[in-house]
Amino acid sequence: MTETIYVLNGPNLNLLGLREPEIYGSDTLDDIAGRLEDQVHGTGHSIDMRQTNHEGMLVDWLHEANAEGARAILLNAGAYTHTSIALLDAIRAITIPVIEVHLSDPKTREAFRHTSYVGMAAVKTVEGHGAKSYEIALTHVLDGDI
Repeated sequence: MTETIYVLNGPNLNLLGLREPEIYGSDTLDDIAGRLEDQVHGTGHSIDMRQTNHEGMLVDWLHEANAEGARAILLNAGAYTHTSIALLDAIRAITIPVIEVHLSDPKTREAFRHTSYVGMAAVKTVEGHGAKSYEIALTHVLDGDI
């Protein structure tokens, strides 16, 4: 039986590769998805990679992952990380482990980025490694760390 790992991405991440490459790098979400697919090849896991600019959709997907019995969720909530009590509540309401993912290190950026509502409920945070942050987070899942 294949175990699904949801990789959920929030606002403006559809612009990766174009948006502020000096901060976020030149990789697109498709590039990242391809590397994650390669990483799970032959492990009995599959990747379900999604992106939305809408907060409520992220909440719905968190609920869906839980209802479907996903193995884990990698969540890059973008700016909602720092504003969304709804995401905090949704993560607390589900039993699937959530790993918070960031391309940059929010603690080294503007002060408003230093608070993470997602991080308050996530089991782990991986940040500051560019696109490799996703691969590191996935390694934690595949190695059974979470």
